[in-house]
Amino acid sequence: MSLIELSEQEIQRRESLQKLRDLGIDPYPAALFPVNSSAQEIKNDFEDGKHVCIAGRMMSQRVMGKASFAELQDASGRIQIYINRDEICPDEDKTFYNEIFKKLLDLGDFIGVEGKVFKTQVGEISIHVTKLTLLAKALRPLPLPKIDAEGRIHDAFTDAEMRSRQRYVDLVVNPHVKDTFVKRSKTISSMRRFFDGFDYLEVETPILQAIPGGAAARPFITHHNALDIPLYLRIANEMYLKRLIVGGFEGVYEFAKDFRNEGMDRTHNPEFTMLEIYVSYKDYNWMMDFTEKMIEKVAHDVCGSTEIEVGGNKISLKAPYKRISMRDAILEFTGKDINGKSEKELKEICKELGIETDSSMGKGKLIDEIFGEKCEAHFIQPTFITDYPIEMSPLCKKHRDNPELTERFELMINGKEIANAYSELNDPIDQRERFEEQMSLSEKGDDEAMFIDQDFLRALEYGMPPTSGMGIGIDRLVMLLTNNISIQEVLFFPQMRPETKSVKVELNDSEKIIFETMKELKELQLFQLKEKFEMSNKVWDTSIKTLTKHNLIKVTKELEELWVRLS
Repeated sequence: MSLIELSEQEIQRRESLQKLRDLGIDPYPAALFPVNSSAQEIKNDFEDGKHVCIAGRMMSQRVMGKASFAELQDASGRIQIYINRDEICPDEDKTFYNEIFKKLLDLGDFIGVEGKVFKTQVGEISIHVTKLTLLAKALRPLPLPKIDAEGRIHDAFTDAEMRSRQRYVDLVVNPHVKDTFVKRSKTISSMRRFFDGFDYLEVETPILQAIPGGAAARPFITHHNALDIPLYLRIANEMYLKRLIVGGFEGVYEFAKDFRNEGMDRTHNPEFTMLEIYVSYKDYNWMMDFTEKMIEKVAHDVCGSTEIEVGGNKISLKAPYKRISMRDAILEFTGKDINGKSEKELKEICKELGIETDSSMGKGKLIDEIFGEKCEAHFIQPTFITDYPIEMSPLCKKHRDNPELTERFELMINGKEIANAYSELNDPIDQRERFEEQMSLSEKGDDEAMFIDQDFLRALEYGMPPTSGMGIGIDRLVMLLTNNISIQEVLFFPQMRPETKSVKVELNDSEKIIFETMKELKELQLFQLKEKFEMSNKVWDTSIKTLTKHNLIKVTKELEELWVRLS
């Protein structure tokens, strides 16, 4: 990186870095620093005069002659430190305080301090520093917010794209962001403890798969060089978990990274985290009871209550939850009864409701569109949507009372799907027929239809006991529990479009003066612009070509006249 590309502050920090080295101070020491406490521990367990050793970033600095105050931020929070020149420089040489601390240390630098805990005259718990060590020099300034005399915050780091791209900065300058990810970790831990309480086994299954099964979605495709075969990043881990049920495990679960090569929006990221659990000798009724108890427990563990607020909606996660069939839900919110309707009739219903369709959509997709467009948003309080049409659920068992339906539910909260569960299909002949129906949809152009997994069918032919399975989108659940409306807010590093790097264009004097004039005028006829400058034709032509080449101006012909406009 050349100095031309650096800001003034970045150049100053690099100069300070060199001066530190010239003074014999290693700005990136390798030795262990003996931390024995944290900012929060010191505040929680205040003991006057206690010797402590902590480390973190210097986030503020107030130099007042021979004494200074600063704020140190570690993983637990911030604490004030007090530095006295004659105490950290007891000898005649005061260079460490006068030069290093006052001039060469910057906000954002990592420092380690030793000293004694005390309270200032205004009662603030602080550390009286007896020794200070530079642990890492920061070469870029943090985008720290400024607080005026009236307590108003200015220049806060709030740009959503920048926060997602530079999460490492976001975590440093926006303390509430860390709380979101702590809650995410607690959510997964709470769920794991709940499952372990039933002696269910946590397992790991392949991410690279020969056949992307277990869901209707478009996969990412890669290639295995040694085997010379295409492989897919998994879209779901369902098929492998059910193989383990065939193998004799009573209950298995997995927190899995899944990948779907589809659109990105506020609730979808191409890489996401799913929890899937399968328990033998159970059905979807049992799984509804199990799921609502688990959600209730997780809410208690993470939020301290089952009553939460999401986007202005007060939601109770206390069990039991309402249950309604998909047919009844669509009937309630559209007045249309989908029972027994053909594909043609469903398309007509979609047309009446103003829902767009295309030729690749079968009955399942059409019903899904109706529910998604007209019903989903109404279910704010936790609600189990049950008994889905068979066309929507190729891996689900037929309903015991109505073969046109399946024993499936989705848990809706705040208008979004949180969980999806089945009484799992364990009839290998029925499963093969469902796969073949999916293949016919694929031939019609549905690129999310499922593949036929011959090995999974073989596993079913060895026999799978009655089983219920359930999947929960961890990202959406965390969004719910942390009151976030965007999935990017609950992912440390969400997928982003490639960062466009601005190209620095070097202009000569003639080009600069033309460009500066256009920045003022915005648009002008070409001959009028030329008349403003005393330039030779060669210099003029070269300048205009350079400015248009770098897309700084545009020259267009309108009614036989040439116009110049700022790009």
